[in-house]
Amino acid sequence: MAFQDNSGDIILDVVLTDEGRRRLAKGDDSFSIVKFALGDDEINYALFDTNAVSALQDLDILQTPILEAFTNNTSLMRSKLVSLANPDLLYMPVLRLNSSINGAEITSDGNYVVCVDKRTFDDRSLGTTNAIGYGTSGLKDGFLYGLDSGDQAKFIAIDAGIDSTDVSVIDEALIETSFIVEMDSRLGQIVSVDGTVVPGFKVDDDYVAMYTLTKAPGDPFVITPSQDSFEDSDSPIDGPIASRLQFKIRSSQDIRTSNFLFNRIGSTTSAYTNVSGAPVNDVKIIDSIIRVTGVTTGYSIDIPVRFAKI
Repeated sequence: MAFQDNSGDIILDVVLTDEGRRRLAKGDDSFSIVKFALGDDEINYALFDTNAVSALQDLDILQTPILEAFTNNTSLMRSKLVSLANPDLLYMPVLRLNSSINGAEITSDGNYVVCVDKRTFDDRSLGTTNAIGYGTSGLKDGFLYGLDSGDQAKFIAIDAGIDSTDVSVIDEALIETSFIVEMDSRLGQIVSVDGTVVPGFKVDDDYVAMYTLTKAPGDPFVITPSQDSFEDSDSPIDGPIASRLQFKIRSSQDIRTSNFLFNRIGSTTSAYTNVSGAPVNDVKIIDSIIRVTGVTTGYSIDIPVRFAKI
């Protein structure tokens, strides 16, 4: 849904999502709008001009072109609007990729590399020089084992909190206890650090799998530290940390057993080296994005992930 003209009569452009059209086509009264969300993806609030007279300070914002309605869920509603009861809030929580804690380090290229099978990841037991998961000093930072077994402890971590030392405690209404994780289901799936599979995730017609991970007793995905542990030297967030999401990626059977997707949507690189430091030629790669969104605030972060195979 999008505003087409708000200069006089309010005109809305409304389209149904794929799921909405599916339910409407069923004709069994299952199409019923019970929830909706509002967003301001097009708005750049940095355009607010404090030096202008009061009536013109927000003029550039009001004149910003508005996108027409579209149904692509991978790019729709990146910035959702929220209603908060506390009028005294000065800071909103953010999500930050945490590559400081042991096991969650990122590669020097600024991404995570999922080695889709054992041959790609580990050359120690195979006696081959064609693996890229290990270097001369051991397990490489940012390289994840796509089979998710054995003693490989590498994972991805995201911290949610207030990125300011001016705040010591987060308002309860802003604590993220649930996250939505989206990724290409053709390439793999989300699992916990200990290998637990997420039950009940959904896959749409664009092959995007959506996982809802909610804090619960003994939950392996979402950790909520105590409020008094806000000064965490192992976090990229300077203020209080509300919660931490951590997970691993298990490669799909399709990319482990076939090169079809690598040939269709991937490429090759010689940028990686084996355990001896020699380059490994023609490593097949697929670059992708995993999006993590906080359910409470709607704040999202995109994590670059590369799937690699030799």
